[in-house]
Amino acid sequence: MGAVLKLSRIAAAVTVAALAPAVLLSSPAFAEGAPPAPATAGQPAGNPADKPADKPADKPADKPAEQQAKEDRLAILAIIADPKASGYLREAARKALEGTPAQMRTFLEVDVPRIRLDDARIAIQRLAHDAGPLLRKGIDDFFHKPHTLADALRFLDVTQHELRDQDNVTLITQLVGTGGPILKDKARAALNGSAQDRAEFLKTGQHVARDLDNKVLIAQIVSTGGPEVKAKGKAALDGTPEDRVKFLETGQHEARAKDKKAEEEAAKNGQGKDGKGTGATNGTNGSTGTATQTVATGNTNTSALGGRTLAATGAGDRTTWAAGAAGAALVAGAGLILAARRHRSGSAAPAAGPEAGSQA
Repeated sequence: MGAVLKLSRIAAAVTVAALAPAVLLSSPAFAEGAPPAPATAGQPAGNPADKPADKPADKPADKPAEQQAKEDRLAILAIIADPKASGYLREAARKALEGTPAQMRTFLEVDVPRIRLDDARIAIQRLAHDAGPLLRKGIDDFFHKPHTLADALRFLDVTQHELRDQDNVTLITQLVGTGGPILKDKARAALNGSAQDRAEFLKTGQHVARDLDNKVLIAQIVSTGGPEVKAKGKAALDGTPEDRVKFLETGQHEARAKDKKAEEEAAKNGQGKDGKGTGATNGTNGSTGTATQTVATGNTNTSALGGRTLAATGAGDRTTWAAGAAGAALVAGAGLILAARRHRSGSAAPAAGPEAGSQA
């Protein structure tokens, strides 16, 4: 009995061994397109061919050299076509186009930022030419601190306008204290307005207000003057703003002198004092009474520099913002940068490498 049972077990084992390959090969796990079986301990899942690459799949591959060179060339051509680019930058870009792809890449990565910083520094230095005290100090402070291209562009786009407006406020405040009635009113309105209002007032508005004050003043002088004063004053009223300024500065005094001389001649001829005498007396009083007004309001004390108009800062003087020693030094600094550029242009192409001494 035991021998029969043992033989049965052997036969069953042989049958299972024979059938196992057929069952496994026909199972869903080995069907076409089915996922591989889970990995056992110490073995990677799936096929060895499906092993992930060492480089992440989502990281873009480096651009082909030809594509990079083509993009660099287009970027350089855009610089040449940019009307805001300086002549020096455009010339350097033209030379870079004649170089190798590596030189074009160096030009875009190294030379362009350096040249743009030089251009910005020159532009800032030139602001000192017509700068007021606060802007001039801001320029001086800028060059005495470390700065980047972003710092320079911010100074040109934002800081300089803020400082100019503060200087304009100072100028207009002085006009309120020295101008005629109309000029005072217009100046106060500008002080209460925007930065643009103040700039426009100094550029054009103060001329109009001054001329209106001058007309009022000349009309007062004519009403009390002698024959020559009346004639010259009426001619000034019918003339240009410059004619009125000239009459108030010199013309009225010359006319009064002629009226006084005519009165003295009439007195010598025995005509006595009459209406002319009264007129001469009034003319003298007019001269005395309006002298302060003449220098305060009969003066278009303006000077347009760099698109900005500067007004007189006190009565009777023709002053503008003086550049001062610091401003002159800054403007000279721009010349040094330009001279260095000419030297470099004569010795090597700008695209060959970093420009020495770009920092002042």
